[in-house]
Amino acid sequence: MKTFQLAAEPRTDLGKKATKALRKDGKIPVVLNGGEVIDLPFKGELKAGEKLVEIGNGKGLITTDLVVSNEAVRKLIYTPEIFAVELDFNGQKRMAVLKDIQFHPVKDTILHLDFLEVNDQKPVVIEVPVKLEGHAEGVKAGGKLALSMKKLKVRAVYTDVPERLVINVDNLGLGKTLQVGELSFDKLELVNAKNAVVCAVQLTRAARGAAAAAAAAGK
Repeated sequence: MKTFQLAAEPRTDLGKKATKALRKDGKIPVVLNGGEVIDLPFKGELKAGEKLVEIGNGKGLITTDLVVSNEAVRKLIYTPEIFAVELDFNGQKRMAVLKDIQFHPVKDTILHLDFLEVNDQKPVVIEVPVKLEGHAEGVKAGGKLALSMKKLKVRAVYTDVPERLVINVDNLGLGKTLQVGELSFDKLELVNAKNAVVCAVQLTRAARGAAAAAAAAGK
C-alpha cells in the first residue's frame, strides 16, 4: 500500500455545538481507535484529545479524538486506491487505516471518519480492489467477462497488503465462475464467503447462437 500523510489536531471539545462549528469551518471530526492494549488502572498521563476506553478484564484502550481539514482528505476518500495513513499530531506520527466514513444523507458531505491504528505485528481486515488480467477462454468463445466483486476483504499485516489483488482469468471458460475459495495470495487471508462469485464469463446471445449452430451442425 501507498502511504498517505495526513496532518491532524487534537479535539478536546466534543459537544454538538463545537462539532457543528468544525464542519461549518470545513473540518471533519476523526476518531483514532486501536493501538496497544493497556492494563488498568492506567498510571500514565493522557495527552490532548486522548481518552481511556475500558474493554473488560482489567484492560483498556486509548482512543484519540482528532480533527482534519476536508480538503486534506479529499484525495484519500475520493479515490479507488487504498492507503496506509500516517497521522501527524501531538508531535508524533501514528500509522492507521481508514475503517469507516459517515456521509451526510442528503448533501453527501463527510461527517465523520474512523481510523484504526496499525503496526507491523497485528493483522487487520481491509478491503482491497480487484484487478482482472488475461484473456479468458470463455471470452474468446464469445462470452462476456463480468466482475461481481470490485473489492475483497483480506486479513493481513498492513505492510503485506497490496494496492490491488491481481487475478488471472485466462482459464475461465464460457459460463464459468471464479469463487473466493479458489483464490489464494501470499501472506493474505481472504475473509469473504468462499462461495462468493468474484467474476464470471456470461453467455451472450451471440455465444448461445454459435453453440446452437454448432450443435445443429453436429447432428
